[in-house]
Amino acid sequence: MFELYINPPKSSWSLRVWLLLKMLDIPFNTKIVRYLADINQQRQQFQQFSPTAKIPVLVDHNHTVWDSLAIVEYVAESYPQVWASDKIARAWSRSACAEMHSGFTVLREICDFRPLERLELAQTPPELVAELTRIDELWQEGLNRFSGNFLAGNEFTAVDAFFAPIALRIETYGLHRYFSEQALAYQRRLLSLPELNEWLKHK
Repeated sequence: MFELYINPPKSSWSLRVWLLLKMLDIPFNTKIVRYLADINQQRQQFQQFSPTAKIPVLVDHNHTVWDSLAIVEYVAESYPQVWASDKIARAWSRSACAEMHSGFTVLREICDFRPLERLELAQTPPELVAELTRIDELWQEGLNRFSGNFLAGNEFTAVDAFFAPIALRIETYGLHRYFSEQALAYQRRLLSLPELNEWLKHK
C-alpha cells in the first residue's frame, strides 16, 4: 500500500495528492509531518524520507516518488481513472496541471496558502489580476469543452485536485469578484466535497 507524507492542512502541494487519492478511493496510509520553525531542523527531518526535503512524498514499498505531479503520474499507471478517459480531455488536463504546477507565481507569493483564515489584501496588483483571469479562463474552458461538473467531465480527476487549493485561496482572500459565475459554481462544488472538508479538519 502507498504511504503518503503530507502536512495537512497547511501544504497545498500535499493537498493535491491526498485529495486525489481520497476522491478515487485509492488505498494509502497517511504519514503526517510538520513544518518546523527551524528550517535546518525541518530539512534534516524531511530528508529521512524525501530526497529534496520537501513534501509530498509517496513511498511504494521500497520506491520513493517525490513532487506532486510525478506522484500523480506514478499513481495513474496503476489507477488510470486519475486522468479522464477521453484522450483530448487527458491532454488538456495534463496541460492545465503543468501550467498550475509551474506557473501563477504572483498568486503564490501574494496569496499564501492559509485555508483556515480569512484575510483581506491591501492591494491587488495587475499581475495578480492577470493570473486570476487566466485561472477563470481555464476553468470555463474545461467546464464548457468537456460538459461536466468537473474540469475534464463528470468525474473528479487529477486536474481538479491540482486546482483545489485555488478554490480555497479564493475563500481566504475574498477573490470572488475576479471570477465568472460559472467558475464560482465550480469553486463551490469543490468546497462542498466532504473529502476537502476532512482535510481542513486536520490539526
